[in-house]
Amino acid sequence: MNTVHRPAATLQAAAREAYIYTLPLVAMESARRRRIAQVGVNKLFHARRLLDHRSRQITAPNNDTLFTEAWLDLRHGPVRFELPPTGDRYISLALMDMWTNNFAVTGTRATGPEGVAFTLIGPEQSAEGIAGHVIRATTPIVWALARILVTGRDDLEAARSVQDAITLDAPAIDPAPVEDPRRGSRLSPWPEYFALASRLLGISRPPVTDLAVLRRITPLGLGDDFDPADFADTQARTIEAGVADARAWIAWQSADGREPGWLGPPPGLGLPGQGYATRATIAAAWIGALPLLEATYFRASHVGNGRLDGTRPMRLHIPADRPIPADGFWSVSMYEPTADGEYFFTENPISRYSIGDRTPGLAWNADGSLDIWIGAENPGAGREPNWLPAPPGPYHLILRAYLPRPELLDGRYLPPEPQPIT
Repeated sequence: MNTVHRPAATLQAAAREAYIYTLPLVAMESARRRRIAQVGVNKLFHARRLLDHRSRQITAPNNDTLFTEAWLDLRHGPVRFELPPTGDRYISLALMDMWTNNFAVTGTRATGPEGVAFTLIGPEQSAEGIAGHVIRATTPIVWALARILVTGRDDLEAARSVQDAITLDAPAIDPAPVEDPRRGSRLSPWPEYFALASRLLGISRPPVTDLAVLRRITPLGLGDDFDPADFADTQARTIEAGVADARAWIAWQSADGREPGWLGPPPGLGLPGQGYATRATIAAAWIGALPLLEATYFRASHVGNGRLDGTRPMRLHIPADRPIPADGFWSVSMYEPTADGEYFFTENPISRYSIGDRTPGLAWNADGSLDIWIGAENPGAGREPNWLPAPPGPYHLILRAYLPRPELLDGRYLPPEPQPIT
């Protein structure tokens, strides 16, 4: 044990800031471990069904698209992707670094519906001799996540054919023992958490623009030689207090909204950059979210003076002259919140987890407006086609708009709020 004197106040502040700063790395690594335990590295994984109440891989999943993903290790060499033509069907392929930045998104919006092929290289690899389009990753480990629109159960096979046409040509990597996904999570004890964060900092090296925060957290000694045993018992308790403070702050930020009505997305969603606090919140509750130009998100858990609760039926009315301005599609999804600030679909009798402009059998009003009926009880035969089932208790709504128009991004358009049925 090589105890080094560090002022308690400095050490506690450093632990708090270091936790917030490194949380994206640890959260991404947790997601990576869970997936590669199933399929390995540099291999495509196709989710062949729409996600439902059993889907617990990531928080706040969508029920609008099929997912195809791969965890890539570019230290073994470049990889080549090809997206097929999709016509009117929405598709996006997001490339995320270990800091949760979407450093590139290809697909309908960015590269068009005709399909695209490109080579992805690591941050220090040369592009010399590579033909065609090249994208340089910002970290050597990358999460590639494709979303493919499904318009209903009858459209599943056609959407799966798009999945099958996505190709990945990547170096084969000999299988290595997969570390326990339950170890090194964002909720691990501080010695385990910071040991993992230290290792990840060595792989996904911070940019020079993070030098100021790196200097502030030096009292922790993060790096290859990080050893929790270097800290005396009193110092360990101080570090634990700093981490607890950071976790409480993130839980408060990630919790169901404290304000009534729709809350807009965090600034920098999908591309947080140096917004360290925002980035940590995104890692805890929005991991994998697209950048705002691709999709925007609104969430609600309170309306007026009341908490959204399935025992209190609600109506969401979308006027004909104020439709949700999205060039792609939109949906409203239903979630149950967890104690850890995560959100998952809730089981219901009609297996409906979201409702939107493509929902089969949706009944529009004669004037072109739309009523969505929200609650735990079936609203009746005439309203059931537009029913979004809720749990018999607190719930959380997320409104997603893909390819949002400018007025939805700059605040000129605010979605209508659900109202109690009287």
